[in-house]
Amino acid sequence: MNADPSEPGGGQRAVVVGGGLAGITTALVLAERGWSVTLVEARPRLGGRATSYRRGELIVDNGQHVFLRCCTAYRGLLDRLGAGPDTGLTHLQDQLDIPLKSASDAKTARLRRTALPAPLHLAVALGGYGLLPLRDRAKLGGPAFALRRTDPASLDVDEQGFGHFLRQKGQSQAAIDRLWSVISTATLNIAPDDASLALAAKVFRTGLLETNDGADLGYAMVPLGRIHDELARKALAAAGVTVLDSTKAEPLADGARSITIVDRSGQRSDLAADAIVLAVPHDVAATLLPAPHHPTAFGKLGHSPILNIHLRYDRPVLDGPFLAAVDTPAQWIFDRTAASGLDGPPGRYLAVTVSAADALAETPTRELAVLFEAELARLLPKTKDARLEEVFVTREQHATFRQERGSAPLRPGPATSMPGVYLAGAWTATGWPDTMESAVRSGINAARLVVDHTTGEG
Repeated sequence: MNADPSEPGGGQRAVVVGGGLAGITTALVLAERGWSVTLVEARPRLGGRATSYRRGELIVDNGQHVFLRCCTAYRGLLDRLGAGPDTGLTHLQDQLDIPLKSASDAKTARLRRTALPAPLHLAVALGGYGLLPLRDRAKLGGPAFALRRTDPASLDVDEQGFGHFLRQKGQSQAAIDRLWSVISTATLNIAPDDASLALAAKVFRTGLLETNDGADLGYAMVPLGRIHDELARKALAAAGVTVLDSTKAEPLADGARSITIVDRSGQRSDLAADAIVLAVPHDVAATLLPAPHHPTAFGKLGHSPILNIHLRYDRPVLDGPFLAAVDTPAQWIFDRTAASGLDGPPGRYLAVTVSAADALAETPTRELAVLFEAELARLLPKTKDARLEEVFVTREQHATFRQERGSAPLRPGPATSMPGVYLAGAWTATGWPDTMESAVRSGINAARLVVDHTTGEG
């Protein structure tokens, strides 16, 4: 996890509020440095927005989270939890390979890299990208090379929209919708016209343009709760971390060196701490941290929703683990049959992910069921002979902060002006979009700053 455990914490006590990936990481790193750590989580399970719950015979992920080979911090956490690709609990492609299909004309394409150095590793795939006419394919290199020269850390770049940038580089609306948005909307959870160019540049530079294997795709082969809850608890226990789930933290008093918690029975108690790390969503952090100590206006970061529409058929309808789709609200389709605990052949239980789902976020489930059954019939011919047994929807209304232009100054670092209180979360200033990778990096950043402040380093 890229943390140096060589210097002990000298018996200091830390309370980490939030049991998502940021909080888990913070707690593990501090424990490795010799700190006595208590992790407080309001929900009965760990994992935050990347976990699972049981629904009848299914184990359902609350979102379809993937990672890339370039996500070194998250991959380090997987190894720490005993869930790396070598364990069979997760899978990482040997080389990027994304099948795509258009719902409007049934055309197909594959984004498949070669062994050539970046960015030439994608030349064959883009040259033969069947979802775009030849005139559009011929213009794809311009924005790709321009993105390689775009500084993701620049506030001026952050003020620009990704869609505007693409149009300036000669991209048609079809190219934006049928190629660029497939990646940017899924990773940034916002439409290209609204997305920060800086964050888009980070995605494309680090994932696709700087190395030839950075975008190789990884995903869980088991429910996320198996990894981020069950295995995380084991790792935390082995590190000596005390986990208090179903326990809420109350707002901090100005200048306090303790935090009040309320357990599932309503019992209140105070936890004294040399350091308190708020590893919670930005709107929750804004309620826990006294207003004079907010390092930025991070409470104004906003939210973008993600929907997952779950469809279970009586027979296989999807060939392969996933499909990316264009000209349809069904953006990404994942096979979750085995991971949900269902026996039998794959391709029967699908989860359809809709990022930047503002327009559909409040749509009733029955309407979404009709819409997406029809969309999958356009995309997957095998559905015509299959019986749809069940449809349900999981909604993450606050899935990510709103990663729009001008959002960078609102993302704070781990420090606050309140002594002994720190921040972690994918929404903080990690240099990455709001992803699992950003969450883990934020936890490492917060833990390192805690140690540095305590030992007088930095």
